[in-house]
Amino acid sequence: MTLFALISSIILSAASLAWGYAEVGLLFVSRWLLIFGVAWLFSQWRGWRWVSSLGLFVAILAAAFGLWFDFNPAWMISGAVFALFAWDMTDFRRRLHFMSIDDDVRGMERRHIARLSLLTFAGLLLVTITTLIQLNFTFEWGVFLVVVILLGLVQLVSWFRRQGK
Repeated sequence: MTLFALISSIILSAASLAWGYAEVGLLFVSRWLLIFGVAWLFSQWRGWRWVSSLGLFVAILAAAFGLWFDFNPAWMISGAVFALFAWDMTDFRRRLHFMSIDDDVRGMERRHIARLSLLTFAGLLLVTITTLIQLNFTFEWGVFLVVVILLGLVQLVSWFRRQGK
């Protein structure tokens, strides 16, 4: 459950930032952000948890530069939010390994992911409302929101299936 959330948040973070930089014509930076996203995914597979801190730093730095140079704020903020989500999920997965068998690990996972998902949803909702007010809502942003909603629904369906067993 946490692995799916971690992988999808890394992909969404790198893709958001890369798309935001590609929109303004910085394809070179966009490619490097995608390469870093792949490296971040690889590091999770290898168990290099320290790369998540580096990933968070790079994502926040890329988002800050993007906001400073007046790139599309929706892409920059979503890239930073999903990087923060991935960083938190990495630490949470590490802490889960130290839980005892008696602890309600599944319940803790569900509650933690639900809290993070609500915060992420609130951030994306705020960004979407801002882009609507400023008349900057694009088709790409709509597709991105649909993908995020579908990933959330997949997670929700998997939770309900596991509770039924």
